[in-house]
Parts: sequence; C-alpha cells; structure tokens
Amino acid sequence: MIIAISAVFFFIILRFSVTLFNFISDPKLRRVNRHYTDQVSILIPVRNEEENILTLLQSIHHQDYKYYEVIILDDDSSDDTFKRCADFAAHHTQFRIIKGDSLPRGWLGKNYACYQLAEQARGNFFLFIDADEQISDGLINSAVHRMYMQKLGLLSLFTNQQMVSFGEKLVTPLMHYILLNLLPLRLIYLIKNYSIAAASGQFMLFDAEIYRNNQWHEQVGDKVVEDVEIMRAVKETGYNGETLLANNMVSCRMYKNYKDAVNGFSRNFLASFNFNVLWFLIYIVLLVSGPMIVMMTLDFHLIFFMAALIILMRVMVSLCAGQNVWYNIILHPLQMFSLTLIAFLAVQRHLTKTIVWKGRKI
Repeated sequence: MIIAISAVFFFIILRFSVTLFNFISDPKLRRVNRHYTDQVSILIPVRNEEENILTLLQSIHHQDYKYYEVIILDDDSSDDTFKRCADFAAHHTQFRIIKGDSLPRGWLGKNYACYQLAEQARGNFFLFIDADEQISDGLINSAVHRMYMQKLGLLSLFTNQQMVSFGEKLVTPLMHYILLNLLPLRLIYLIKNYSIAAASGQFMLFDAEIYRNNQWHEQVGDKVVEDVEIMRAVKETGYNGETLLANNMVSCRMYKNYKDAVNGFSRNFLASFNFNVLWFLIYIVLLVSGPMIVMMTLDFHLIFFMAALIILMRVMVSLCAGQNVWYNIILHPLQMFSLTLIAFLAVQRHLTKTIVWKGRKI
C-alpha cells in the first residue's frame, strides 16, 4: 500500500509541477498593435458542416484583417454544406468553395482535404482551421507577428472551448486539463528535439514557402493525430514550431451533447499516446483510481493534501483555458467518470478496429 500511495503522489506532484509551469509561463498568443499586409490563405476542410460553417465564415468576414483569401473544400458532404458555402461565396469575393476529389487509398479524409486546399492556396501563410470555430479581431495580425518574431515554420493554437450543454461541460474541459498537466507548452519551442511536440488541428498556421517545400499533410496522410505528427516533422526537419493557447482570439464548440463529446474524444485520445495501450492504461489508472487509493487510507492529512493539489490544478488550468473555475472543480468527479468511459471506448475501438468518424472508418 505504501508503494502504491507513493506512486500516486509522485504522479500528482509531477502533474502539479507541469501545471504550475504552464500557469506561470502563461503560454498564450499575445495581442499586438502592429498591422501586417501579408496575404493569408485561410483553408477550411468541411464535411457535413451545414450547422456550423456560416458562423465561421461570417466571423472571418467581420474580423479586422483584410489581406486574406478563404478557400473551402467540401469533402463529399451529404447535407447542404456546399450550397450554403457557395451562396456565401457568391456575395463575398474573397471566399470560394471547391469540391474535393475522391479519397485515395492510404489517406485519411481531413489530411487529403488539407493537402488539396494547400494546392489551391496563393498566400504567404497557410492557415488551416475547422468549420466549427469563430475568429475574433486581432487573431491574424497577432499570429503573423508571432510567426515573424519567433521565425516559425508552424504556429498552432489550442482554441478556447465554447460549452453550452451540461454534457459538454462533463467532457470538453478534459482536453485542456490533460494537456496542461502533461506537457509544458513553452518547451515545444524552446527544446528543438522533435519528441517534445503538441499541436491542435483547429488552428495550424504555416509559412507557405516552407509548407510547399515539405508538403506536411502529404507526409502524414494516413495519421490519425496529424497535427502532432506535423509538429514533430516540422521540428525534425530543423524548423521552429510553437504551440500556444488562443487567448480568446479563436473559439470552438467541438460538440453539442455528451454522446458526441465522448465519441469524439475516444476517437483520438489513444492516438495521443502513440497507440501504446499499456502506457495509456497506466496513465488512466493513476489519474482516476489514484485518488481513490489515497481516500481508502482514511488519513485526513493525505486526503487533504491530495485534494488541495487537484483543486489547485483545476483552478490554474481553468484560468489558463478561460473556463469556469467553479464548474470544473464541482464537476471534477463526473469528468473523471467521463474520462474513464472515454478511455474504455478508445481502447475497445482500437483493438477491434472500429473507429469511425463522419461516416468513414479510421
């Protein structure tokens, strides 16, 4: 029992240390007053996004950066996505939509869509974003400034998450909670070794010349977690990559209910551990079951110390991510239950090879 408790506290203190580093270093994209005139190609892959896409397109149209083109690629949607985009583009000259080609063997859908979008783009920078996002004033200027200041080949942002339903609040905060106590984000830029990598496909800004010379999406055409793999490839090739928090300049509502959120997270959660089921299960057991082992000791001092560390982690992560602190503290037990369910589904679907997303088997 002593060994188990020691392992649990080592794990908690390690995670707390990473969270504290992220909280103090505050890895957010900073707003700048300088204005740039570089042409930015905003590239949006879409598949059955009729409910989301117009919100994104309107947010792009109304934001303050004017030197851009928007190319939307419809990836064989079965709803009215193409028509809605085409109608919008007909009244806004900087927007256009194209039909994607049939998915070739050896590619995943989003990766091939992004590859085709890059072939059509003409900008000095390529910005890949998802259809369920909204962007705000200052985003593109600040991001372009960061590209120049840090001499980046790739800048990726973890967007602020919009959560409306109760079910979303039980799942979506887990993304930032796990990210910010697992990896010190500042080290992605500071440490040049490609093994230190994280990225979010919700916002990927590339130096266009570097992208054209390396064709990043073609390199990871069959990868589920293509964003992380691209960041690794960028760093391995010798370019600078950086991942930051969006600082409320771009937001996303990933899912609209509990079922969709659980299914969505289970699709790529295991991939974040390079599909190593053993390490994944050890992580989940320590994260979820560890506190229960400590509570079984009935030692008030140990329980209080553990609870204080967990609460402080939730406070720091919530403040970094722009989330409601009290919700995440109160809902923590239910979020841990949701994480257990997600982990079970991730392993089960990986072993049975039944991962499906937007009608396609992965």
